[in-house]
Amino acid sequence: MNKSNYCVIMAGGLGTRFWPISKTALPKQFIDVLGTGKTLIQQTYERFEKILPSENIFIVTNTIYKELVKEQIPHISDNNILCEPLRRNTAPCIAYAVSKIACFDEKANIVVAPSDHIILDETEFINIVNSALDVSSKNDWLITLGIKPSRPDTGYGYIQFNDDKKFDEDKRLRKVKTFTEKPNLTIAQTFIKSGDFLWNAGIFIWSAKSIMNAFKQHLPEIFELFVDGKNFYNTSEEESFINKTYSICRGISIDYGVMEKADNVYVFISDFGWSDLGTWVSLYENRQKDNNGNAIVGQNVMMYNSTDCVVHIPKNKLAVIQGLHNYVVAMDDNSLLICRKEDEQEIKNYVNDVIAQKGERFV
Repeated sequence: MNKSNYCVIMAGGLGTRFWPISKTALPKQFIDVLGTGKTLIQQTYERFEKILPSENIFIVTNTIYKELVKEQIPHISDNNILCEPLRRNTAPCIAYAVSKIACFDEKANIVVAPSDHIILDETEFINIVNSALDVSSKNDWLITLGIKPSRPDTGYGYIQFNDDKKFDEDKRLRKVKTFTEKPNLTIAQTFIKSGDFLWNAGIFIWSAKSIMNAFKQHLPEIFELFVDGKNFYNTSEEESFINKTYSICRGISIDYGVMEKADNVYVFISDFGWSDLGTWVSLYENRQKDNNGNAIVGQNVMMYNSTDCVVHIPKNKLAVIQGLHNYVVAMDDNSLLICRKEDEQEIKNYVNDVIAQKGERFV
């Protein structure tokens, strides 16, 4: 394993669209959503241990989740858990992690990935990441992974690539033309037909030098904030510095702040059974179905005259469900959600209503 290869796992999200299973106190990355016996962050961490040294894996999370990280990944060093006092989106998160790593390895080559994605073909994923790390170590490029789309999904961002320019070192590599945020169905259908669009997986590979130069050019105020921490990172003063920095740092995504503006962005065309597991429908698509098309997580679920539902019930609860078709049924200890799968994009609104009308104890 290359000792200058590093991984940054982003694990600070709330996973609101997975309510009521995912809540502020225990968001989805710390839950065994698939019923495999391991949480999503545990699966992600173990996946990257097969690519690079475990001491080179860093997890960025909210301060309130530090103990959860230590509980679920007990052998990780405290210095490898980067705690954000406030949520500021992905650009500050990445600037923090890269600045810290660069302090002790200027030649660092870094893969950045969310903590809550599904990878079905792990062998191909490892192959792609290793290839991308090799390419990024030799070029001043910002690399992202794009997934071959299987349907016109409106829940994903899209990457358009230039198919005219192929690279001898890897035929899967293309120059990026455009990024598009979640489109409507008509536009998504057009993207699929064109053949030169990929789903944006939100997984990035670059050298520390390349991404820091990109921050300096496109987000100079964030660059200055975090590069000023070079005398504090990996010391007892790091926490105090980060608390102060986050209090004045604006929130912005790495996609909008850097990737959409830079002209040295490349994409690896990938196909490794990926899902961001961002919604109940994505869970439905990645679970084995019964004879009636129902995807069930839970040991005591009884279905009658019900088809194409996704059901998630705690192990200690019994659910008897009759006459539902194309529904989401999910519950935890104090909350129950029943809604049509086609309306799952409304769940964030439901959560906001719960907070407004019932307080935060249910979220």
